[in-house]
Amino acid sequence: MKITHLGHSSVLIETEVRILIDPGNFSRAWHGLTDLDAIVVTHAHLDHIDPDHLPRLLENNSSARLLVEPSISGSVDLPSAEGLAAGTTAKIGKTEIEAIGGLHAIIHRDIPRIGNVGVVIREEGEPTFFHPGDAVDVAPEGVDIAGIPTHAPWCAMKEIIDFTRVLGAKHGFLIHDGLVNERGWGLTFSRLTEMTETSLTDIRDGEPLVI
Repeated sequence: MKITHLGHSSVLIETEVRILIDPGNFSRAWHGLTDLDAIVVTHAHLDHIDPDHLPRLLENNSSARLLVEPSISGSVDLPSAEGLAAGTTAKIGKTEIEAIGGLHAIIHRDIPRIGNVGVVIREEGEPTFFHPGDAVDVAPEGVDIAGIPTHAPWCAMKEIIDFTRVLGAKHGFLIHDGLVNERGWGLTFSRLTEMTETSLTDIRDGEPLVI
């Protein structure tokens, strides 16, 4: 498995297929991607789905399936989208994409919660990958490598540490880092390294991590 962090929460997973997760407007590195088999969107916030640039991505990847948390279709015009609800799976070749969770983490009691799915990617002979979207309340079993949120209005470091511990992935890298500077990123990286068993790798340079 090759994993490329394309900025903030955008991640490219490559096995026998190429799956892009969360092409949002906090990153641009995904804009020119081609040969995708699937595009997966965890929820409707614009840092996870960029409606201005997604149409061109779909045009350049006309055979890719667009799998989205179901409520997204009510807020963004996506005529080709397939709903990926929590508790369901989709197959892309030999690769299984499972959606878990269902709700975005609480930002504030006065802000209504929206739908959110964490995405588990499994393929025989490959490590199991997990992308939580914007929630750290559900940790699937058997995860080998995970994208771990760095910072967000909806979670504190204590929650990220506890989530990483419960998840128990052997490998990880930081995502959702578009709101932090170098010092903030380094603080989260060092705390997780000190306080969890997950081995973190810095892949902000855009070079694929091979697991």
